[in-house]
Amino acid sequence: MELYKKTAAELAEMLAAGSCTATEIVEDIYAQIDAVEGQVDAYLTLCREDALAQAAEIDRRRAAGEKLPPLAGVPIAVKDNICTEGVSTTCASKMLENFVPPYSATVVDKLRQAGLITIGKVNMDEFAMGSSCENSHFKKTKNPHDLTRVPGGSSGGSAAALAACEATLALGSDTGGSIRQPAAFCGVVGLKPTYGAVSRYGLVAFASSLDQIGPMGRSCEDVAMLLSVITGKDELDATSTDCAHRDDYRAYLDQDVAGMRVGLPKEYFGEGVSQEVQSAVLAAADTYRRLGAEVVEVSIPSTAHALSAYYIISSAEASSNLARFDGVKYGYRAKEYESLTDMYVNSRTEGFGDEVKRRIMLGTYVLSSGYFDAYYKKGKAFQRQLCCEFEQAFAQCDFLITPTVPTTAFKLGENVDDPVAMYKSDICTVTVNIAGLPALSMPCGKDAAGLPIGMQLIGPKFGEDKLLSAGHAYEKATGWHYALPQIG
Repeated sequence: MELYKKTAAELAEMLAAGSCTATEIVEDIYAQIDAVEGQVDAYLTLCREDALAQAAEIDRRRAAGEKLPPLAGVPIAVKDNICTEGVSTTCASKMLENFVPPYSATVVDKLRQAGLITIGKVNMDEFAMGSSCENSHFKKTKNPHDLTRVPGGSSGGSAAALAACEATLALGSDTGGSIRQPAAFCGVVGLKPTYGAVSRYGLVAFASSLDQIGPMGRSCEDVAMLLSVITGKDELDATSTDCAHRDDYRAYLDQDVAGMRVGLPKEYFGEGVSQEVQSAVLAAADTYRRLGAEVVEVSIPSTAHALSAYYIISSAEASSNLARFDGVKYGYRAKEYESLTDMYVNSRTEGFGDEVKRRIMLGTYVLSSGYFDAYYKKGKAFQRQLCCEFEQAFAQCDFLITPTVPTTAFKLGENVDDPVAMYKSDICTVTVNIAGLPALSMPCGKDAAGLPIGMQLIGPKFGEDKLLSAGHAYEKATGWHYALPQIG
C-alpha cells in the first residue's frame, strides 16, 4: 500500500476505518528509512524498538474498542534539540554527544498522549545555528530533490525526512526561519507559530525571545492536525499562552478566502530575490485573486535592517544561553587541562563548532560594557518598531504573501566559507521571529532545475487558523504539495 507515502490525514482515516494498523505503518516507514537513509542522512537516532512497541499498544487499544485521538499511530520525527526522556538529544553538537535527558519536552509528552509514534531524532545545524544543515557535528543531510544540494536549516533533518517519506510528520524549531526555510527547500509545509503558542519547555535554548517549536508536514491539513496537539498554555513555560489554542485546527481549513485582502510587502520582492522565486510567488498571489481575494501592496519599511537586528539579538541571547555548557555540570569536558579556567576554555573550544563559536563571540561583544547600548538595546528598540509596522500592514489586509527564501536550494559546500551569504538566506524569514508572528511556508512551484520554490504566508498574532485555511485553499487550487521527489 506504500503507507509511507500517505499524509497524516490519510493515515488517520485508514486507521479509524481499520484499513491498516499502526504496526504496519511503522514497519513501512522503517523499510523506507532502510532504503533511502544512506543517501539522505536525515536521522541521528532511530527509536525502532520503542516505536514498534508503541504501535503494538495502540493497535491493542484500538482493537479493544477504545476511542483514540485522531493521530494515534501516525509516525513523527523530532528535531534533536527537543528533549526526549531516555533518548539521546545532541543538538548535533560534540558538546552534547552523550547527553540523554532525564525528562521530555512538553511537546513530546503531548505527542505521546496523542498517540503519535516517534520514529527517531533528526539532524540539524549545531544548536540550531545555520541555514543549510551543514553545521552538524555528525553528518550533512542532503536534499531529497537533489542529493547534491542542502535541505536548508536548521531543521534540515525534519524537512528532508518528510520529503523522502522517512516520516509522516515532524517537529522543528524556528528562531529566524529554521522551520520555514528548509520546508521551502524541500517542498514541504512548515509553520512557525506565534511566539508563546507552543511551550518551549524542553527545547534547548538558542535565543529565548525568538525560539519557537512548530509543526511540519506534507500538507496544510497535516500541519493543522499536529498544531492541534502541541499548542496551549504550559505551567512549565511562563511565556506560553492559550490564546492560539484550538481543539481542532482542521475545523477552520475550509474558511472562504473570497473577500479577504492579501498584502504583498514590496520590500520582499527586491534585489537578491531570484526572478524565478518572484514569479512563482506573484503567480500564487494571482491564484488568490482568482479565488476571490483582493491583493494589495503594503510596506514594511524596516525590513532592510531586520537581518542585522536579528543577528544582534539572537547572538546576544545565544551567548547567554550557551554559557551553561562549560564542562562542569553536563556535556563535553576536555580531557587535558591544568586549571578550572583551562577546563572551561578547552571544553568549549573542543565542544563547539565554528558557527556556534562565531555567534557566541558576536553575542558576547554586543553585550559587553560600552557596546550594550550601541547594539543590543538598539536591536530591541528596532523590534518594537517592526511590530508597529506589521500592525499597520494588518490593518490593511488579512495576511501577507512573500517568498520564504530568496533562492532555491544551493549546492552543498557552496556557502560554507561565506557566512554572510549564508545569513542572507534568512532575509525573508527573520522579521517574523523578531515580531513574534505566525508564518506558514508551503510549496508554490519549481525552478528550471526542478527544485521546489516556497512561499510564505504571514499572519497577525494568533492567526494560525487563518493562515492554514488560506494555505489549504491554495493547495486545493494548485496541488504543488503533491510534488514529492523520486528517491529510493
